[in-house]
Amino acid sequence: MSIFVIDDHPLMREAVVMLLRRLRASTQVIELERLASVSKAIAEHGEPELVCLDLKLPDTNGVSGVREVRQMLPDTSLIVLSASPSSDYEDLAREAGADAYVEKSAGAAQIAKVLREFLTDEVEDENAPTIPDKLSKRQKQLLVMLDRGLSNRDIAEQLQISEHTVKVHLWRLFRRLNVKSRSQASHLARTAGLLDL
Repeated sequence: MSIFVIDDHPLMREAVVMLLRRLRASTQVIELERLASVSKAIAEHGEPELVCLDLKLPDTNGVSGVREVRQMLPDTSLIVLSASPSSDYEDLAREAGADAYVEKSAGAAQIAKVLREFLTDEVEDENAPTIPDKLSKRQKQLLVMLDRGLSNRDIAEQLQISEHTVKVHLWRLFRRLNVKSRSQASHLARTAGLLDL
């Protein structure tokens, strides 16, 4: 499996690549400067397990890059690494489909901590996904919708709730299952038979 690092600043991109190689030396890290290169990278290397995305690229505007990556890679973990303060963009980035938002100013230790959470084979046993005894009706609905690949917007429309409420429900569900991403939740739901409840 590969990891895509999409950032048009060579120094920042190299720093993230170094962190990733330190965390998991065996992983193939693909460096990209703009969003337009993603589809070609997928064709060459297959779908990545993780995307680290800078918000401000030459071919993006606001959180448009997050939406585009999420459309191309609905099941891939997506971390936004941005120079913009989290107060400006974190909620918007999460609503657009980001799994995490980290300010570049947070420093190497904090960035590495977040990256480690998303490198699934690095997860220790006590952090392994857990199968709950009972899920609420809403949580079961969410798992079915995640398994169908629906976006937060699609889920909000179907359940007639706001996208923000969907985010809150998903955050609670992920905590309940002890998973970090949509793809991990969907995988756990399938393997544990939670979709048949």
